[in-house]
Amino acid sequence: MTANTDHLSGTPAPFGTGATPARRLARRSGAVFAGLLTIFAVTTATDLLLHATGVFPPFGERMSDALFLLATAYRVLYGIAGSYVTARLAPDRPLEHALALGTLGVLISTAGAVAMWNYGPGWYSLAIIAIALPCAWLGGKLRTRELETATRP
Repeated sequence: MTANTDHLSGTPAPFGTGATPARRLARRSGAVFAGLLTIFAVTTATDLLLHATGVFPPFGERMSDALFLLATAYRVLYGIAGSYVTARLAPDRPLEHALALGTLGVLISTAGAVAMWNYGPGWYSLAIIAIALPCAWLGGKLRTRELETATRP
């Protein structure tokens, strides 16, 4: 795709409507960062709320597998939502931007698994790594379907 193309069809955009390469890179990076920040913020807020309300035990105490399963479930939902945010803000190729976020999620989750391996069940760390790309794909796919529906007559 050229630097000045329509985000859905890949066809050239009208002359003079393209952003500079630095601006496009900033928008692309910003879209991925916004999705990452969304996931981080809502996950952290939920974790803190569940600890504060006594659903999760106090920090430093090991949680049961059932509570780790609960944490995995809302991380799936938040991963999809954050990936949708990335795809929504992407200047073009929304699915590819969401998958870039998913790839970043795999890297961050892998680093987290290495650092925190002895603090929870191994399956949880592996599950968090495993859900990153499928959640990203689904969030990106939701946005592309939305765009396709909006362009139909």
